Amino acid sequence: MTTATAVVQIRQRDESVTVEQLQSLTLGSLDEAIPWRRFRSYRGQRHYSGSYWSATMGSLVGYESRLELANLLCEDFDPTTVWILSQPFLLEGLDGSRKRRHVPDYLVERIGGRACVIDVKPAELLADPKIAAALKWSALMIESIGWEYVVLSEPEPVRLGNIRFLAGYRRAFQFVPVEVEAVRLAIQEPMTIGQACRLSADQLTEPDYARGVVLHLLWTGRLMTDLSVPLASTAILEPAL
Repeated sequence: MTTATAVVQIRQRDESVTVEQLQSLTLGSLDEAIPWRRFRSYRGQRHYSGSYWSATMGSLVGYESRLELANLLCEDFDPTTVWILSQPFLLEGLDGSRKRRHVPDYLVERIGGRACVIDVKPAELLADPKIAAALKWSALMIESIGWEYVVLSEPEPVRLGNIRFLAGYRRAFQFVPVEVEAVRLAIQEPMTIGQACRLSADQLTEPDYARGVVLHLLWTGRLMTDLSVPLASTAILEPAL
């Protein structure tokens, strides 16, 4: 396998395509990039595709399957993720004598400028020799430029369910920042979600809105709780460190 001759094709906002050597690729190369393919829906389609409003991006991010959507939710929830681009480029190169072409599912930027390329595959397919070989090649290409490469499958169901629920409170523009901060400052020691909601209601007077503020703080990571078990009013939350 060789990385020296690998190239990436990047689709720009004006629909033009630029070609760049893999070894010279940077996050800055993708500042004007759009997804390589369009996210289409049509009768008889085998995969469920669409667009998800990402709190990280403040805009829509595309996906081509429910499994991609599940992992996109988790990335949007991850406090270390600061930027997300779906189908960032077409990667082309040689794998021995074989020419490979591959469009990764996502590229994310982590805090500190770290880049991570993500492919999403059902766990049951990872043992397929052809798929395993293609993913191994992709890993070699991406890691050769110092970027992280990961393959994601089905998220843990309970944690995903919790994140999916909290995603209903992800839109910061639905909350008044000074009120959110006031609730955050009021919760300075561990307490149950129910207690936090009552404390929030005492400050904001509207119980439903106050509950939403607490759940928004959980989404943003300013409050923490154990997401490996189903969320309940008795769940213990605590301020983030």
